[in-house]
Amino acid sequence: MMSYSLIQLAPGAYDLYLSDTIVASVVRSGLRQPYIWTAELLEDLPRSKRPSPFQDIEHSFPSLEELCAWLGQPPVKTNNRHTASQGA
Repeated sequence: MMSYSLIQLAPGAYDLYLSDTIVASVVRSGLRQPYIWTAELLEDLPRSKRPSPFQDIEHSFPSLEELCAWLGQPPVKTNNRHTASQGA
């Protein structure tokens, strides 16, 4: 089984890692619920070279929980910085 992990970049946006490599982005679309969560491979690989369970370049789900279940429940690292970013 592939070893995925999700790292949150911002609310509704994650990088999907396979081992130590970013292979896809996960984003939430829509201004209000129901949202659509989409996992999209960064490279347009031939079907035979796509990491499991990707059959297509892009897969959409009605919730982040369902997307995570499809990926085999990867660990999710959230971004808990609630303070304004400090610009230089």
